[in-house]
Amino acid sequence: MITHLLVANRGEIARRVLRTCRHLGIATTAVFADPDADAPHTREADTAVRLPGAAPADTYLRGDLLVAAALAAGADAVHPGYGFLSEDAEFARAVVGAGLTWVGPPPAAIAAMGSKTAAKRLMAAAGVPVLDALAVPTEADLPLLVKAAAGGGGRGMRVVRRLDELAPALAAARAEAAKSFGSDEVFCERYLPTGRHVEVQLLADAHGTVWAVGERDCSLQRRHQKVIEETPAPGLDDATRAALHGAAVTAARAIGYTGAGTAEFLLAPDGRFHFLEMNTRLQVEHPVTECVTGLDLVALQLRVAEGEPLPAPHPPAPRGHAIEARLYAEDPAHDWQPRTGTLHLLDIPGVTAEFTTAPGDTGLRLDSGVEPGSSIGVHYDPLLAKVIAWAPTRAAAARRLADALTRARIHGPATNRDLLGAALRHPGFLAGRVHTAFLAEHTVALTAAPGADPTAVLAAALADAAAGRAGRALPSGWRNLPSQPQSRRYTAADGTEYEVRYRFGRTGLDAEGHPGTVLVRADPDRVVLDTGGVRRGYRVARYGDLAHVDSPAGATVLTAVDRFPDPAVRTDPGALLAPMPGTVVRTAATVGDTVTAGQPLLWLEAMKMEHRVTAPADGTLAELRVAPGQQVEPGTLLAVVRPAR
Repeated sequence: MITHLLVANRGEIARRVLRTCRHLGIATTAVFADPDADAPHTREADTAVRLPGAAPADTYLRGDLLVAAALAAGADAVHPGYGFLSEDAEFARAVVGAGLTWVGPPPAAIAAMGSKTAAKRLMAAAGVPVLDALAVPTEADLPLLVKAAAGGGGRGMRVVRRLDELAPALAAARAEAAKSFGSDEVFCERYLPTGRHVEVQLLADAHGTVWAVGERDCSLQRRHQKVIEETPAPGLDDATRAALHGAAVTAARAIGYTGAGTAEFLLAPDGRFHFLEMNTRLQVEHPVTECVTGLDLVALQLRVAEGEPLPAPHPPAPRGHAIEARLYAEDPAHDWQPRTGTLHLLDIPGVTAEFTTAPGDTGLRLDSGVEPGSSIGVHYDPLLAKVIAWAPTRAAAARRLADALTRARIHGPATNRDLLGAALRHPGFLAGRVHTAFLAEHTVALTAAPGADPTAVLAAALADAAAGRAGRALPSGWRNLPSQPQSRRYTAADGTEYEVRYRFGRTGLDAEGHPGTVLVRADPDRVVLDTGGVRRGYRVARYGDLAHVDSPAGATVLTAVDRFPDPAVRTDPGALLAPMPGTVVRTAATVGDTVTAGQPLLWLEAMKMEHRVTAPADGTLAELRVAPGQQVEPGTLLAVVRPAR
């Protein structure tokens, strides 16, 4: 029996495992890198062990340090979470070799699925349909997908649509794969741009029982990484669903699998499906399965690790529908670039459960590894939270989730919240027409910035004025004779500048562009306005020159414009500044080269992903200020392109 568990992970992953351990009465130990010294998962465990350093390679990816931490804390078991070393067979062997219980599948099963190319051969031999790896691709095989054999999560993947793109794509994929997974092995397979990514949740014990606990559709992806997941998969007929579940069970039995795992398939438009890979761990999106079955998948992992059988020959039948949205600190409108900074507020209204499923046919779950005051840095994935809604129908779950995201108050770095809400309300999504290219096809529409709500901008100005009046005997801008209107200027997230001009007369508020708007109340943190007899409230929070304005209609983020800007501060129109902190991994041009608009000049690595920096216009690369391996901060001058005349 497990009595003391070390969780070899961080963030919401660690918190999810810790929650189940508290429920079961199992003592816990967390591990933490220096940036996580005061993170929620570090505080919530009974004990914690420091992993000196910040980079994952020096901390959470050091199996020797993790095993030593477990032994030092007196743990008798290790749970790897998902990500990091959760699918590392050598780490699993090291845990077992130290006399500890490994909460995961046998190391041999992990090793069997560790290489996607080897896994394809093994599954094909077992009769599971696969997409063949292509040794020498031809024109007839296009488009292609280059994939890292030893990894996932979108890293080491490239889409190739012309054969002359293949060689550079292979080189880039090998470099990224070697850096991310320690192996530069890559392979090619046919790319189905409108295929669906459908996976089957597996649970197996050491007594011969294998459960297929429903399937999940994970087709809404960006950069080959999942963003929205749901169960059951929409539009599947009973025969296809049964065949998918059967293939997943066959895959698990073929490698003597035990514990929790996921068999991933690509479902073609013609209804045929092909095995992609097996994730030999719990998945990020496992909460949707828990919400429709009532199961605690972590508790079942622990039960199997203790040698106990699964509680029944078959899993419970799912009820209703569940959808998960991954809330990231990133900017979808700018190539999904991750964002860093302080998270000042994360408030999702209507949450009924955290890291577990509350009773009832309808609910809202939040799994998050951050809290107000958390620093979103460059070392880890920019995931802030997973928000999961469940309801009797798919439409009801989508509406509940979209509404919660719209009403959420999220103050800090830019997020993908608006895109998630727009995707959940998109007619194509609601009709079940989902596939892996859905977000790419609709990015422009889903990220179209409607501009700031002009009334929200007015509310920000009135709240700022109220804050300025606090403690003063006279209101800001007070005159004993009529004078010019009060004026404030703001820049919205899309770059649009707004000027608010207003005065107070005998009849109350007189705001330019807002005829008939009546001020009901103006406090530093809340403004109530009445327009045409309809009263609306706006909550305002300020952090330096940033103002976050929240209302039931959504959120508006504004930057106050300095009334007296420094005339010496200017930016060369051809200057390329680092949009985020990161590391320069490679360059693709040299000073003096002629470049074209959109041409990649260099790549930055941040938050486990590579990000292209491209030429802003046709011209000449006049300056290149950085070199591979160099660390840069936001705003660092990277290069200068002199526009063509």
